[in-house]
Amino acid sequence: MTSPRLHLAGITKSYPGVVANRDVSLTVMPGETHAVLGENGAGKSTLMKIIYGAVKPDAGTVVFNGRPVLIRNPQEARASGISMVFQHFSLFDTITVAENVWLGLSKRLSLAEVTHSIAAKASEYGLDIDPSRPVHTLSVGEMQRVEIIRALLTNPQLLILDEPTSVLTPQAVGKLFVVLKKLASEGCSILYISHKLHEIRELCNACTVLRAGQVTGVCNPALETNASLSKMMIGAEPPLLTRRAPKVGVPVLQVQDLTLAREDQFGVDLDGITLEVRAGEVVGIAGVSGNGQKELLYALSGEDVRSSPGSIRIGEVDASRLHPGGRRKLGLHFVPEERLGRGAVPTLGLAHNLLLTRHEAISSPRFAGGWIKVRQLETHAAHIIKRFNVKAGGPRAAARSLSGGNLQKFIVGREIDAQPTLFIVSQPTWGVDVGAAAQIRGEILALRDAGCAVLVVSEELDELFELSDRLHVIARGRLSPAVPIGDASVAKIGAWMSGLWHEEVQEHLASLAPTDLVGGQHA
Repeated sequence: MTSPRLHLAGITKSYPGVVANRDVSLTVMPGETHAVLGENGAGKSTLMKIIYGAVKPDAGTVVFNGRPVLIRNPQEARASGISMVFQHFSLFDTITVAENVWLGLSKRLSLAEVTHSIAAKASEYGLDIDPSRPVHTLSVGEMQRVEIIRALLTNPQLLILDEPTSVLTPQAVGKLFVVLKKLASEGCSILYISHKLHEIRELCNACTVLRAGQVTGVCNPALETNASLSKMMIGAEPPLLTRRAPKVGVPVLQVQDLTLAREDQFGVDLDGITLEVRAGEVVGIAGVSGNGQKELLYALSGEDVRSSPGSIRIGEVDASRLHPGGRRKLGLHFVPEERLGRGAVPTLGLAHNLLLTRHEAISSPRFAGGWIKVRQLETHAAHIIKRFNVKAGGPRAAARSLSGGNLQKFIVGREIDAQPTLFIVSQPTWGVDVGAAAQIRGEILALRDAGCAVLVVSEELDELFELSDRLHVIARGRLSPAVPIGDASVAKIGAWMSGLWHEEVQEHLASLAPTDLVGGQHA
């Protein structure tokens, strides 16, 4: 029989107050695509970091290609034939794509050779990226492409992917799966972490389930259903979303002909963005990463105040030149796609992270004479932790100590807890397990039913179809007309992601009969 590519036995890793992995055993064969499934905080990422040499286990053995190994760091892992794409990217913002990739490759290669290799690999796998771009100018989806390309350039024998499709469009996911299936057919083993159960069932031929750091099951996911996998992972099937017909009220957010030049050479110009979100509805914006989502969200949140007067209104107020604090006073609360750095300060505890977006309420019980009342602040944070089922070491736990999904739950919970009248959220369930994703989506719909105006920007079409009452597409800095969700389809929205709604509108106008014309213009 073929010997395993990787065999783990008795892996244990503890941190203060928590056991991340407890006596974990796992076997991966050559050419096998092996899923590691578990809810947020189950110990999946820690286990992958142990294999990659980024974390040292307290106990247990790692056998790679039939030999016991002690992998002391990621450089040794890559030299051995192990590459990893992290959920939270390990890129330096201030240098270019090519320079970031170069850091992890052989020093015998020149920067020019690496640049050429990136372009060739990106073209081959449909993960197009400009090697000369500084990383800080990239969207989250583009950073994901860089990480994947960097891993592929090492020609790995074992490729570890931690939530690789969380910010990719369905078309890009399809292309990635073609790549992964080809790699597996050539003998490369793949360890695949994802909360998207349909992906696991399509791609993987083995699965190990973790719960609270321990192995609780092994299966062939192709023989399971989404419901059975959910039950193995979280002990129950995720609750079904209940949608009521929207009770739409007055406009809360009005964007009229918003045109903004990009602030850097790799950004996207916003061109005539017109958008309305009314009380009691969810409006979704779909699009391929890097088509102006970042620029639009900066303008709406108040991080970019260059908008023309009158182009952004919140309620009856011209908010185009207001900074984030002023917009929060009008009822706007915002969840950015970047959790660490923009959504939360990594080194601060969860309680103090509440102050990032709640400090305007100086008259609240958390303040007295300008002083922070820490006990009340921690009580409030504990309430959010409990309500949103955040797995954390309490209100004082540093934001960076949480798993990605648990930090996302806390940040979303923090803003929903503020009872906004306008809620703008980007990638609301990125990297969140199926149970938590259902909870977050349910909370968003509950906000909408309570009369809040909600704008959701997401690259997951399934999510947008589940949440939205109306749907737009953004492409090359322009926004499509709104489509009622009942009239939308994956094929239509997918085509519009390439900016093809212009052609569709023109075809529709050309098909109108002369009786549809009013005063020489199309009705």
